[in-house]
Amino acid sequence: MTTTIESHAVQFTSDHITINAFVAEPAQAKGLPAVMILHEWWGLNDHIKDIAGRFAAEGFVGFVPDLYARLGGKVTKDANEAANLMNSLSSQLVLRDLNAATKFLKQRPSVDPINIGVIGFCMGGTLALNQAGHNSDLKAAVIFYGKVPPIETMDYLLCPILYHYGAKDGWVTKQEVDRLRDGLTQFGKPGEVVTYPNGQHAFFNDTRPDVYSQEDAGKAWRKTLEFFRRHLG
Repeated sequence: MTTTIESHAVQFTSDHITINAFVAEPAQAKGLPAVMILHEWWGLNDHIKDIAGRFAAEGFVGFVPDLYARLGGKVTKDANEAANLMNSLSSQLVLRDLNAATKFLKQRPSVDPINIGVIGFCMGGTLALNQAGHNSDLKAAVIFYGKVPPIETMDYLLCPILYHYGAKDGWVTKQEVDRLRDGLTQFGKPGEVVTYPNGQHAFFNDTRPDVYSQEDAGKAWRKTLEFFRRHLG
């Protein structure tokens, strides 16, 4: 039987600022595990909404907050503009907005408030890894090719992590990924790093034929679903 998916725009507030977001969920859903999805530097575009829909088809509530809401909610296909947007983000304000997003998500009837995870891609992956060390409401975090902070920050991880890395990534270095592995071991934190030998940066993005790898994306998606099902009940 095919699951009917409902998707729509929603809004929540952070510091009295209205933040736009996108939700995809099975029709008449009640008490499902939820995944907060943090977008790439392009903004809240159709690709990231499609990922929310994929999660909904697998029995999750997919929720995408607009990380650029305070910058006018821009969406772009221009790498220079995307870089400027990313560099204009305030890490403190984003942290507050994502805390507010989690609170909003916990209050939705479709969501099981004790089974919420986070996933992020590129810029969003960096933020997802950051969230794993700051947001105790999150039970699992999946990071696709996000930048890795200093090793000592691994001591603050609050949930298991799954990190996907393409070995031909030109933005995230092997040294960063090795540091992540070392940090997980050093501080005894649950986590796994999966390397895709031929994967480039953004290998999961099927709207970018220059870097997309169907084989690697498929493998990463299966691992991601298994990880969330294991940790989100």
